[in-house]
Amino acid sequence: MSEQVISKDLWEAIPKENKDAEIISRPSMTYWQDAWRRLKKNKLSMVGLLFIVFMVLTAIVGPYVISHDYSTQELTLANIPPSMEIYQVDEDTYFYMHSEYKLFDVTKDGVLVEKIKEIENDMTNRRRVYNIDGNEVVLDYSYAVKKAEDNPEGIKFKLLLNGEEIKPFDKVHNKTYVFGTDALGRDMLARVIYGARISLLIALVATLVNFFIGVLYGGISGYFGGQVDNVMMRIVDIINVIPLLLYVILLSVIIGSGLKSIIIALGSVYWVGMARIVRGQVLSLKEQEYVLSARTIGASSMRIMIRHLIPNAMGPIIVSMAMLIPSAIFTEAFLSFIGLGVSAPLASWGTLANDALGGLRSYPYQLFVPSIAISLTMLAFNFLGDGLRDALDPRLRK
Repeated sequence: MSEQVISKDLWEAIPKENKDAEIISRPSMTYWQDAWRRLKKNKLSMVGLLFIVFMVLTAIVGPYVISHDYSTQELTLANIPPSMEIYQVDEDTYFYMHSEYKLFDVTKDGVLVEKIKEIENDMTNRRRVYNIDGNEVVLDYSYAVKKAEDNPEGIKFKLLLNGEEIKPFDKVHNKTYVFGTDALGRDMLARVIYGARISLLIALVATLVNFFIGVLYGGISGYFGGQVDNVMMRIVDIINVIPLLLYVILLSVIIGSGLKSIIIALGSVYWVGMARIVRGQVLSLKEQEYVLSARTIGASSMRIMIRHLIPNAMGPIIVSMAMLIPSAIFTEAFLSFIGLGVSAPLASWGTLANDALGGLRSYPYQLFVPSIAISLTMLAFNFLGDGLRDALDPRLRK
């Protein structure tokens, strides 16, 4: 039998687009790997995530690193600002004059040493005299009460060194108290770090409550539906109608105000929003084919809900938790601000803001520091929540 010869003319070159059709353009990824890849492309979300990690590490390690305690009072060093204008006496001697007309011995770099005791205090003429390393320093603050026509330049005080007026030598940062001190001489940095611990605890409580109560409650309501869903959602409506502030006030009357009453109040009512979200997700997912297949092979309702429905709804659940955490942190700060939160000497960002109101005009930094901490934390969680929403949405996969 003769062999059949196939002519070369019968062959045709494959087009380049068909040749490259089978090439894998990127490695195969799971759903969560792809979500992490997309999240890393969102710069604001990564900034928020890094700030949250930084805050967690600071709250855990910070109290062991800084040299001051959050509750230790140094009344002689009260209301010291983060930056100071220092005056020079000689080459090695400097002092800082407080807005309350008190003098403090400081170094050239801004390290507080001690309060300088006056040798003469003439309150009638508003004049104080100090002896600093053999030099006479006179503080004349009588200008502050003079009339405008007698003090056209608006001078508040004059400092005289050995009879000659001196001006500020330099403005330095406070190396002893980086964020300054409060009205009782407590370190603001230590108290802000401790306030971060309170906020992280509230965030942890909100996360656990939303996950274990809200997810399970909403999952059961959405899966069984019918009369069960109707009754469970009416309970949610009743709980949702009563304001959180009323819960906290009632708990404060029963068990006293403090962090414990806030945690119980959040644990009682903060899961209702998550329950609604999970219920909606489960209502749409329970009609899918894989749920019918699980029922066919005899899987129990609890197994279907825990192993199939809730894992497939984890995207919206995680996004919702990331969005609800800053709301819980702000709620705690607000309750502490109005006096229903943690009690002294415990420090919370809300209590720090409340304590700063009395001296807002004279010491605005005492309000700015906790306010900035609250704002940055809420922005960080919101940025992360926005990034998670985009990263976990399968419709945006590329």
